Amino acid sequence: MAPPRLDEFRYEKLTWEEINDAVAAGKIPIVPCVAVEQHGPHLPLDVDMLLCTSVALGAGQRLPQKILVLPSVSYGYTGHVMDFPGTINIHYSHFIEHVLDITKSLAYHGFKKILLLNGHGSNMPNLDLVSRRCNLETDAQCAFGAWWSLLTIDPEFLKRWRQSEFPGGCAHACELETSVYMHLAPEDVRMDRIRSGKVSFNEEKSRYRWVDLFAAGPFSVTTWTASGRACRRRRERKTTPRSLRSPCPGDRATRCAAGRRTVSWDGSSARTKPATARTWARS
Repeated sequence: MAPPRLDEFRYEKLTWEEINDAVAAGKIPIVPCVAVEQHGPHLPLDVDMLLCTSVALGAGQRLPQKILVLPSVSYGYTGHVMDFPGTINIHYSHFIEHVLDITKSLAYHGFKKILLLNGHGSNMPNLDLVSRRCNLETDAQCAFGAWWSLLTIDPEFLKRWRQSEFPGGCAHACELETSVYMHLAPEDVRMDRIRSGKVSFNEEKSRYRWVDLFAAGPFSVTTWTASGRACRRRRERKTTPRSLRSPCPGDRATRCAAGRRTVSWDGSSARTKPATARTWARS
């Protein structure tokens, strides 16, 4: 009989018999939960996938006797940035049920502790619900957290590398994500497109509504898109005749090639006027 392959940390590389060995050894599965979405003009759409999965695999390489890393849940909840072409949105209820089914499968096979490692901010409330339901509906313990939160364990660490302003310098396609991507895959970063940016509502200097990757004000309003320019375009579309409007990314992103066929969540299609990103995301 072959000895257990307890040094293998990649879940998909094990056989079903070796999964039993991993369960018996008390290994903890890590499920990277990410998204395919825009990250500014300088970073590819796979930022969340690359960064989060790399952190999980790095942990597996260091502690192969204790960790199993699953293939990532690659698509997440991104409805608020659907105005940016390339973004793939999964309805929050589908996302929750999908990840919950993964945790229930792991619990069914005997794993007692499960970690959901998040790589996309808007997945967080959904993963909170997944974790709660897994803990209520199985005998496993499920925890969740974001990979960037690990950077706060050592309170002195942020001070040693962060150069951007607080709050707002670390938020999205920011100093942190750009730096880590440059470390992992520098050839894919469009260096000539990197620009400093501002979180528009942070400029209001409100004590109640402000945001940073590592902290936030006591209240938040999640807008349709984080782009102030896109917000202005949407307001323009409401008040300006169509012939005078500037091009809007949402128009280009959501219309099919024929320009008139729309597809609903159940896969059915109909000849009708083009759906906008807003109506599609809310259907």
